[in-house]
Amino acid sequence: MPQNKLIEDFRKLQSLLDSGATFIAFDTETTGLSSTNDRIIEIGAVKFDKNGIIDKFETLINPQKAIPAECTEINHITNEMVKDAPTAEIALKEFSDFIKDGILVAHNANFDLNFLNEELERAKLPQSKNKALDTLTFVRWAYPLLGKYNLQLMARLMDIKVTDAHRAFDDARVCMEVFNKTLADTRSVQKKA
Repeated sequence: MPQNKLIEDFRKLQSLLDSGATFIAFDTETTGLSSTNDRIIEIGAVKFDKNGIIDKFETLINPQKAIPAECTEINHITNEMVKDAPTAEIALKEFSDFIKDGILVAHNANFDLNFLNEELERAKLPQSKNKALDTLTFVRWAYPLLGKYNLQLMARLMDIKVTDAHRAFDDARVCMEVFNKTLADTRSVQKKA
């Protein structure tokens, strides 16, 4: 599997946004933690640029295997909910069309990118070559003294409303808001770059 192309120079993010770049905050819900053995059961995304939200994407995915009870306890996605959902091949073709060449944004990005690329490979679709930004690494850089950086904690600290934690679309929206807030908070550091 190709190495994920993560943006590491956070000081240039504001100029990248100001230049008209399109970003896609996204999140996946899965049947487990192993991208090689487990499957994506939901993907949600918010496409945005310097002017705000451009578009949204949200779909359940039929993993063609049973969802473990411990996963359903976390994300509340049941086997019944996904039984008539599109397969990964169909859903990820639509997702690839949605993201085009935008910059992907995810909290703990390698997790979601590894799942995305494994599913694309299984479906015999092209792997994602998009640049990506890990908001987990970004907030660690911006707020080095916090100690904990999970998405729900960052939302609480930043006064971002969470309506459906551990569902892909709401987590993607929260990720976008964490990105925007962190970008605003670090604007003075970025200008010195």
